[in-house]
Amino acid sequence: MGFKEGVLPDVDPATFMDRPYLERIKITSRFWAENGFGTPKMLPVIYIVKVLVLFVGAGVAIATLTSGFGMFDIGTWWNQPIVYQKLVMWLVLLEALGLAGSWGPLAGHFAPMTSGFKCWLRPETIRLPPWPDKVPFTKGDRRTLFDVAVYAAVIVLTLVTLFAPRVTGTDVHASFAGYDLVNPVLFWPVLIALAILGLRDKVAFIATRPEQYMPAMVIFGLAGYLGLVDMIIALKMLIVVVWIGAGVSKIGRHFGKVIPPMISNTPWIPGKALKRVSYRNFPEDLRPSGFAHFMGHGLGTLVEIATPLVLLFTTNKTVALLAVILMVGFHMFILSTFPLAVPLEWNALFAFAAVFLFLGFPNADGYWILGDVTHVGAIIAIAAALLFFPILGNLRPDLVSFLPSMRQYAGNWASAQWAITPAAEAKLEEHVVRPSPNIITQLQKAGYPADVAEVVLSLTTGWRSMHSQGPGLVSVLLNEIGDREHDYRFREAEFACNSLVAFNFGDGHFHNEDLIRALQSRCQFKPGEFLVAWVESQPIHRDYQEYKLIDAALGVIERGTWKVADSANSQPWLPDGPVPRTVTWRSGDVPSRVTG
Repeated sequence: MGFKEGVLPDVDPATFMDRPYLERIKITSRFWAENGFGTPKMLPVIYIVKVLVLFVGAGVAIATLTSGFGMFDIGTWWNQPIVYQKLVMWLVLLEALGLAGSWGPLAGHFAPMTSGFKCWLRPETIRLPPWPDKVPFTKGDRRTLFDVAVYAAVIVLTLVTLFAPRVTGTDVHASFAGYDLVNPVLFWPVLIALAILGLRDKVAFIATRPEQYMPAMVIFGLAGYLGLVDMIIALKMLIVVVWIGAGVSKIGRHFGKVIPPMISNTPWIPGKALKRVSYRNFPEDLRPSGFAHFMGHGLGTLVEIATPLVLLFTTNKTVALLAVILMVGFHMFILSTFPLAVPLEWNALFAFAAVFLFLGFPNADGYWILGDVTHVGAIIAIAAALLFFPILGNLRPDLVSFLPSMRQYAGNWASAQWAITPAAEAKLEEHVVRPSPNIITQLQKAGYPADVAEVVLSLTTGWRSMHSQGPGLVSVLLNEIGDREHDYRFREAEFACNSLVAFNFGDGHFHNEDLIRALQSRCQFKPGEFLVAWVESQPIHRDYQEYKLIDAALGVIERGTWKVADSANSQPWLPDGPVPRTVTWRSGDVPSRVTG
């Protein structure tokens, strides 16, 4: 692929969609194995420029200049708490605006590349409350002026934390002598506004990455009580929980299947040979190779669990330095692979956080969790709070988003795939107030002819089919559709969701039956026009996943399970037949079909 020109599968676009769906999956998954998304090299350059300009450039400038430091006088501010506080809040702002994660073509935003604030500042767009039947005043799926005001309040209050005058540390707590801080009081209004936003709309809320930054804001807000040492120790616990939670979630069959497609989409890997090495026997067997498992579990899972524990407990400065270098390299590697959902700014912040927390405030200098805690009860309470959602989310993934569960990029996601007729897909643009058009329309606006746009969009379903859930989802859909396959277009739900509610990041809870119900109320689909195969994440103590088959007009029409091993061991194009499934319930109003 060139700098300005991408590459596509070697097929005739005019006849590609006439092929059987599994044949298309075979073509697109094999193409992805060698080429990734096939995007021009200009695209990762755009992403890097965005990180350098918006986060590193603007973020560091604001964090330092508003704190009384020279931007380029790094030696004076790299270990200053106020700078770290403001970098965190700057990233909260970027995430809330839709300018950080889940931005651009690698997240399904082609034209326009930014959708966040365009959705959440606009009345009548789709709103998805998490508990509408349990929390008063949250029912409904249409954004109101109140919702717009709450979202705007989050933006304004976050800006206040960035630009309000700094306070002298000793005015907060005597232990902060020599340091300035953001006034701790300012974080509480942001937290309250975020909580209200979350009760009204889980999508806009999760888009701010609250599992990462709300605990940090609570700790910042408690600075006057905790003091410097306990504040730093609490922040260390936060980052360690994030790291270890992600590492633990990678144990199992899912993460191994994340690595090959991720490496295949890495723009700096020369040629195709190294990409092929990630697969067991390209092109016939696209399961992960031993090399991919080593990359995933040797350089990923093990590093994410063991290294944070070393950083939290070691008092040897040399060991801490080496561990920090390893974690910085870890985050820079992830950033360099340009994973879909593109959490690039998050990785840059965490690389800096590792340096700030563990080298700026070494355990050996009085910031050690085993020997220097002053408020033991508070630290225990913070630790329990940090562990609550990861534990609950791994045991009951149906109750907690995979992000608060700390399963970042672990492959164990709630996922879905659509089968939708062209007429039904047109209704989504005609009747839904949304931040951007259907992705197929976005691609055409970006300059692709209609048939070529279908080939490009098919790469996303090829990508999904390479992950552990993909074969199961395809099996459920094709079993239901039978010989009507050519009546439908198949869409990767994560990408489609982004165009409807502005954000996804891989969380299938944003496009479950709640979203489909909201779409049905607007579009009035007929039975069979719009089908969704949806699967929940695997609980840590089970060997299966639970799926739902949703007909937009009828609701959930089937529930069942499949063994994770069966789906994960299948080739994307199902040469050995559909993934075996156990149907646990079927609507009496819908005739049953034969299952595999």
